[in-house]
Amino acid sequence: MISTLNQLVTTDLALLTITIALFVAGGALHRRTHFMLLHPVLLTFVAMIIILQLAKIPYARYMEATKMLDFALGMSVVSLGYLLYEQSEKLGRNLLPILCSTLAGCVAGVLSVVWIAALLGADRVILNSIAPKSVTVPIAITISGPLGGIVSITSVVVFCVGIFGAIFGPRILALGRVRTPEAIGFALGAASHGIGTSRAVELGAVQGAMSGLAMALMGVATALLTPLLEQYLY
Repeated sequence: MISTLNQLVTTDLALLTITIALFVAGGALHRRTHFMLLHPVLLTFVAMIIILQLAKIPYARYMEATKMLDFALGMSVVSLGYLLYEQSEKLGRNLLPILCSTLAGCVAGVLSVVWIAALLGADRVILNSIAPKSVTVPIAITISGPLGGIVSITSVVVFCVGIFGAIFGPRILALGRVRTPEAIGFALGAASHGIGTSRAVELGAVQGAMSGLAMALMGVATALLTPLLEQYLY
């Protein structure tokens, strides 16, 4: 059975098709049930782990087969620029609050997870691996690698943070009585990067624009500040 499964899914086309089919099916299920834990990204992630393990397909092989999706993801991020352009007047009026929020979010995002992990006994390698948790994976691994972190741990943590923000972020913000669209979008992008931004886009154009801006600014701020925080504060 395992050998048959391996033959069926080892081709590039098969791996790409299975990934897309799982995501589409997960999206349809999520829209029908509206259950938070049935998020299509989470369902696809778990299902592909099981399939790759059963078929004994290395992760590097899977990434090579689905590199087209990486290209499409890059294009979708670029498309956020149009939303930013539509909201450029609002962004210009709130430049100082945006920059201050980015700085505060970056410092709080890094130090909170690092200090909690340190209290629980994590060593320096783990701390450096999880510090850039709130930025998108390409930026996060670029930060954690030179600091001595484990890139694979960084990737998994970043993914989990994004999923958590997309699923629970809007509800947490509602409980905190955060109702301004700009604030909701900025919070989702700053805390849960691209996956949170996709959720923000679903909520509205303003939320999507602010989330895309927050994701970009948090990436720059985290890349610049994390080495300094690592040297002096943890």
